[in-house]
Amino acid sequence: MTTPQHKIGSGFDEHSTAAEVLRGVDLAGKVAVVTGGYSGIGLETTRALSGAGAQVVVPARRPEAAREALGDLPRVEVDELDLGDLDSVRGFADRFLAADRAIDIVINNAGIMACPETRVGPGWEAQFATNHLGHYALVNRLWPAIAPGGARVVALSSAGHRRSGIRWDDVQFERGYDKWAAYGQSKTANALFAVRLDELGRDVGVRAFAVNPGGILTPLQRHLPREEMVELGWIDEDGRPLNPGFKSPEQGAATQVWAATAERLAGMGGVYCEDCDIAEPAGTDPNSIRGVRDWAVDPAQAERLWRLSADLTGVDAVAAHR
Repeated sequence: MTTPQHKIGSGFDEHSTAAEVLRGVDLAGKVAVVTGGYSGIGLETTRALSGAGAQVVVPARRPEAAREALGDLPRVEVDELDLGDLDSVRGFADRFLAADRAIDIVINNAGIMACPETRVGPGWEAQFATNHLGHYALVNRLWPAIAPGGARVVALSSAGHRRSGIRWDDVQFERGYDKWAAYGQSKTANALFAVRLDELGRDVGVRAFAVNPGGILTPLQRHLPREEMVELGWIDEDGRPLNPGFKSPEQGAATQVWAATAERLAGMGGVYCEDCDIAEPAGTDPNSIRGVRDWAVDPAQAERLWRLSADLTGVDAVAAHR
């Protein structure tokens, strides 16, 4: 049975922070893996989970920078991981599995946005490869630690998914690159990943959610020139935020923390969430950033993407267990 794509009345909203979501929640003894959990909303996610008692593992492309950013947060450990390099993904997973620990929470938080055309691995478009394929491979590699405890897996999507569905005829943008369409495709892929993972994993208690954290000014915008952000109406000429809808990093981390821990979501999964609730289907207003497009929660497209991802990465441990 699938979870309806409709609000459930969580008691939280777009103003809630990660700390508020976890107030009174005891995560002692739980292990969470948070990719990119040392910058922007990832840092706030790590801070909140650690503060609630969880042991947080932060795989980082820049481990020294991660250790510096995380400072003396308790129960936090850092390891090396480059999501754009499948050998690095395998290496991290092998090191983690060697410790014989179970995972209770996975938050696929790391990502890149609107970068110049970049190719990684065997020529894959970097946003699709990093945001989706790297996380797909990571969860499959870590499956022996994820499945036994019935973990929750949270995939960080975005309102940017509205910019593009999966371009089945040119997934790698070999016939002309558009940085925003490529970002949108990768965020649709993140949402579809959660749909399919939930379907494959629910029999062993693994549930998956996609999350739109909202608009937040963080290092994610590092590839955008200031002039472009001014033109988009995000900031003024001096770099000050202009959009009143922007969230703070603490608010931006709230929905993924909620999806990862909320008792209210017990027995649910495979849905796209925003503002600390399950999102409604998107309306017809092209300028709206609320809700989820049908193409990002379509089970048939989710299954097709999973097969493509398995072919590209050479791993499919989740489906193999069935």
